[in-house]
Amino acid sequence: MEFFILFIFGLIIGSFLNVCISRIPRGESIVFPPSRCEACGTNLKPFDLVPVASFLLLRGKCRYCGCRLSWRYPGIEVLTGVLFILLYQNFGVAKNLIPALFLISLLIIVSFIDMDHYRIPDLLIIFGLGTGIVFQILIPSIRFSDSLLGLIVGGGILFTLALVSRGGMGGGDIKLGGLIGFFLGWRFILLSLFLAALLASIIGLALMLVKKKSRKDPIPFGPFLSLGAIISVLWGNDLILWYVNSFFQ
Repeated sequence: MEFFILFIFGLIIGSFLNVCISRIPRGESIVFPPSRCEACGTNLKPFDLVPVASFLLLRGKCRYCGCRLSWRYPGIEVLTGVLFILLYQNFGVAKNLIPALFLISLLIIVSFIDMDHYRIPDLLIIFGLGTGIVFQILIPSIRFSDSLLGLIVGGGILFTLALVSRGGMGGGDIKLGGLIGFFLGWRFILLSLFLAALLASIIGLALMLVKKKSRKDPIPFGPFLSLGAIISVLWGNDLILWYVNSFFQ
């Protein structure tokens, strides 16, 4: 029963994340005005905003103008619900569950904004870091020294790569790396960076093979960094243990 409740909660949060993804890049409030159809501008009623269900009942179209809606809206809602369940399975009812839920939600927003606009708003980084500091004071999940070192390692490595590549790494990615490091500590930010680089290389090569991208086309790194962090949060200990047992014993 608790999984079902958490999944529904995740769907609701995912619906809010959709609002953030749409409005933050445009500099709009995420509270006012009420949700509206982006095609006809009609304010949506509560029964138009039930996560996933409204989309399915309306067959993916606006009730008022018939404009087709993107499958990404229910997709993000379901993604958030599934990740919330996985986090609960991983942490249970523990103090580090709340920071993990917050971080994953923030990373979903960052990832889709970066995919759409090739940038990561500073507002999200500042908000995330400020909230992380509050978590460190009230419900610390790792030592503050580990958080601080993770911030330095995550941001420092990406900053070094930006210097070496002469602009190949964006400032938003550097700040995001520092933010993730603050939440996860130095060990897991190293794992996150490795996974992000590996995933970016695989996906980038695949896109070039199918001629969707060329070597000169930019590929946002934020989603890969976020995915690496999510994998680290969920299975980082198992991956590190497997690596140590495989190569050092």
